[in-house]
Amino acid sequence: MPVPVLIDTDPGIDDALALCLAFASPEISVEALTTVAGNAPVDLATRNVARILSVVRSARPPLVARGAEKPLARPLVTAASVHGQDGLGDLPRWRGAPEPSLALAPMDGADLILEMARRHRGELLLVALGPLTNLALALERDPGSLRAVRRVVVMGGAIAVPGNVTAVAEFNFYVDPHAAARVVEAGLPLTLVPLDATSQAVWSSAAIESLAEAAGPVVGFVRALARRGLELLRGVGEDGITLHDPLAVAAAIDPTLVRLTPLAVAVETDGTLTLGTSVADRRPGARRAAPTCEVALGVDRDSFLALFTERVCRGSP
Repeated sequence: MPVPVLIDTDPGIDDALALCLAFASPEISVEALTTVAGNAPVDLATRNVARILSVVRSARPPLVARGAEKPLARPLVTAASVHGQDGLGDLPRWRGAPEPSLALAPMDGADLILEMARRHRGELLLVALGPLTNLALALERDPGSLRAVRRVVVMGGAIAVPGNVTAVAEFNFYVDPHAAARVVEAGLPLTLVPLDATSQAVWSSAAIESLAEAAGPVVGFVRALARRGLELLRGVGEDGITLHDPLAVAAAIDPTLVRLTPLAVAVETDGTLTLGTSVADRRPGARRAAPTCEVALGVDRDSFLALFTERVCRGSP
């Protein structure tokens, strides 16, 4: 039977690609989606979920809840320069078109996370692709239920590589460092997929440009989104799309795609230059602190890209 999954997301171009992968993967069943402010403000993120669902057209539409609109303790920082003003690359297909309708669950994102954790106790796979505000709020309300999930897979952090929003901090942890700190220290069955692994998962510009003309609505959406993402990233000197969030989904589906190392990880919440930094204890021997999570420090890039392109780009060469 497919594993029940809840995805917490802030779409975001790579979030959209990750959701396309999730809905195309028979190993999992996406039962719920929660939105959070991050790549885009939460209302745009929620609208983008409606747009994505209108394309993937799941046979069993997931429950959807609007989540936190701001970080726990600091102003919101978004990523319009990377994802466009609307969060999905400002694609022409949405201009002037009626927005897809979306019925929201009668609860916020944190409560839907807890509801799904209770409903699928011991079985729910929770995948977090944005800032961890909703998860931190769920921990505050009912830590026992959240700790009873099967696994929490988080895209976030940078262990032994530079950050992507400051010299040392990864975007999701930087946007809400206080939430990230609460989550990594909470004793959850946690897998962290940081920039150490995702920075290796680059979908090259040559591969993107070679995508075939649309062979269906999902492939057409992926093709348009990838090409627009490539245009935006070239503006900051990138020659490909780093598939941060798709790798987190892939690692949730098949953990053998990444090289996991148990580590004690903490998140800096006070530093002027180091805010949001993920600090891992990598000292040798008995000095090392007890692990708080498993951390993906490497990836089987070829196997991951083969999985991703086969599932989301069917019909392309």
